[in-house]
Amino acid sequence: MSSPPTIRTLAELRASGWRPRRVKDELRDNFVRALAAGEELFPGIVGYQDRVLPEIANAILAGHDMLFLGEKGQGKSRLMRLLPRFLDEWIPFLDLPECPVHEDPTRPITTAGRRLVAETPPERVPISWWHRRERYAERLAPGTRFADVIGEIDPAKLVAGRSIGAEESLHFGLIPRMHRGIFAMNELPDLDDSVQVGLFNVLEERDVQIRGVPVRFDLDLLVLFSANPATYNRSGKVIPQLKDRIGSTIATHYPTERAAGIRITRQEAGIDLDGEYPVVVPPFMEEIVEEISAVARRSRAIDQQSGVSARFSAANWRTMVSNARRRGIQLGERPAVPRVSDLAHVHASALGKLELDLMGTHQMSERQVVDAIVAEAISVVFKEYCDEHGLDAIADIFAKGVRVEVGDMLPSSHYAERLKRVPPAWEKAFEVNSAADPAVRASCVEFVLAGLHATDRISRSETHGRIVYEVT
Repeated sequence: MSSPPTIRTLAELRASGWRPRRVKDELRDNFVRALAAGEELFPGIVGYQDRVLPEIANAILAGHDMLFLGEKGQGKSRLMRLLPRFLDEWIPFLDLPECPVHEDPTRPITTAGRRLVAETPPERVPISWWHRRERYAERLAPGTRFADVIGEIDPAKLVAGRSIGAEESLHFGLIPRMHRGIFAMNELPDLDDSVQVGLFNVLEERDVQIRGVPVRFDLDLLVLFSANPATYNRSGKVIPQLKDRIGSTIATHYPTERAAGIRITRQEAGIDLDGEYPVVVPPFMEEIVEEISAVARRSRAIDQQSGVSARFSAANWRTMVSNARRRGIQLGERPAVPRVSDLAHVHASALGKLELDLMGTHQMSERQVVDAIVAEAISVVFKEYCDEHGLDAIADIFAKGVRVEVGDMLPSSHYAERLKRVPPAWEKAFEVNSAADPAVRASCVEFVLAGLHATDRISRSETHGRIVYEVT
């Protein structure tokens, strides 16, 4: 962040040639400059290049207020929080203690601001500077009151003799205080009707009405909303007049490709894989974690109106990596390599993040649903990595009474001995990854065994992280 300009009076500001712009013009002009220069417009956003980001660009160019419509964990809040980067870094405002908003020194909207500019010589009108990171505010709709975002009449000012219809008798809420900035309301359908009416007045007239007292301000702000489609489209949740005033609806979505989902998961997980106890994650383990979310998003056991957040993937990825690192610390393995048995611990990160479809026909608990989803994800990825050739031969060996026990705390060096009775399974692991490192080999072996189970060729039982594969 650069230092603010040194201009400190209205006279100096006028002499500098500074010209005011409305927020949407400021946003558009800076966006156009970044677009023309080929800059990265929305850093950290993955998978939205073809549809979502162009729609945001169009909305900015059109000067629209925006609604981000999508299920949880689709980056709606992140997208909204990225928009202030297209504001000017610093803008001037009247440094007036009794003024509740950041007034444009050249065109104040409050009585106090206009009085100061009209009655004070320009060289004595104090100026301060407002940074763009402070020009963004957001609010979560549940529990939000009218007074919080619009304002309220201040009883103390009435007692002091102010008129109930006077501007000075009001206590301003968050929206008037964000004059010349960006205001975002999350989960719009959960907002009380009276507050929705107040927002309608802001969008339609850019004015404030408190307890029937019309106080007209030339409010200058960009208003953003977020909502879940299931609630936003439900009759009566959002007043039609408010819907009609929102300029652009930006529909978000979950990753359409697994590779994009993996990039998002790694980014959101935020775990350093290096350090004193490094972790190397095999590609098939990353793909399984991401496929777990993909399976959940099409599962009939899950309430799809609620969605399956990207935070679900990130939490499961962290759990998998953390358990592998725990094993590496305890057993002295460097690097540690995640295995399928590490996924036995994802219940801790998965439970509570999925909402079951209570109206469905399934009779499973949440834990059972998670287990079924993990098994299907393993099956999908296994079929992509391993061809059918040789799998039945491995299953035939298990059918002769062979049992193989593995687990998240079994040293990697023990796997070669455990698989001596099933040589084809050991060899099949080389098809997944030809690396000779014992930790990688152990991970590949578990992947092959879990795939055989997921495709109904062998059975599996699990107790406290120990997994036994056999034919029962």
